[in-house]
Amino acid sequence: MPRTIWSGAISFGLVTVPIRVQSATEDHSIQFHQYHLEDMGRVRVRKVCELEDREVAQSEIGKGYEWSKDQIVAISDDELRELPLPTAKAIEIEAFVPLESIDPIQIGEGYYLQPDGQVAAKPYKLLVQALGRSSKVAVAKYAWSGRERLGLLRVREDVIVLHAMRWPDEIRDPSELLPPPVELTEDEIEGALALMESMSREDLDGPQFQDAYTDAMAKIIEAKREDRELPEAPEPGEPGKVLDLMAALTESVQQARASRGEGAEAEVHDLPAKKTTKKKTAAKKQPAKKPAVKKTAKKASGRRPRSA
Repeated sequence: MPRTIWSGAISFGLVTVPIRVQSATEDHSIQFHQYHLEDMGRVRVRKVCELEDREVAQSEIGKGYEWSKDQIVAISDDELRELPLPTAKAIEIEAFVPLESIDPIQIGEGYYLQPDGQVAAKPYKLLVQALGRSSKVAVAKYAWSGRERLGLLRVREDVIVLHAMRWPDEIRDPSELLPPPVELTEDEIEGALALMESMSREDLDGPQFQDAYTDAMAKIIEAKREDRELPEAPEPGEPGKVLDLMAALTESVQQARASRGEGAEAEVHDLPAKKTTKKKTAAKKQPAKKPAVKKTAKKASGRRPRSA
């Protein structure tokens, strides 16, 4: 059972739901320590007081704010817990909004909110049912670790999840990162949609969504421990230069279909041909009738990815 990170209540209107907060995620990555390579002695970080030039115990360490070079204001954990804020002991719901209205870049780590005791069961379930039927999420304020935060409440398998959120003014303006102006043809856009369709799936189950880095690191550690030869790294593919965007899209669709076990007979029939080629062919053979036929063919092939 994960340890309780914080305990308090969810508050919306006059309804109060006592809850305990637990982490919703686990870190399975391999952790390393620092060692002196000459004798493999452990290298540790020691906490030393600059004035007394001695190592201090954790019980002697507290928080402080540097008001000026000559004045430090000490702040205790008890004082942080007793902040004069309504969010210091409660997650205050401020509004209910559609999830689509929140930019995912604001959403951070997640926590499970567990009802605290029998008295919390009914209001907890009430909030779960209301969120589920409304198809909305709650935006709330709460105060942990010495700062007030913005949070998002949603339901996952009948459990309320709290996601930490960044304040809107903490999100940098991306406009300075925009690429220079370029022109795209409709064929290139339809080709990208065909590639997206060939790579679409219903879930994230599969070996490509597993942590291959941790598995590879575990194999290296085991090989070194047993004094065996290290596993060989796969040869990286040569990154090619994109000279023809449509050719790159065509080849990408073929590779995506091949990786999913689809036959080569499908090839690139969903990808539209270049417009210039179509116009030249039409002009040579049947100037009056060919354009209408080509337009219909393009619509049938190009629109298929959009409807998926």
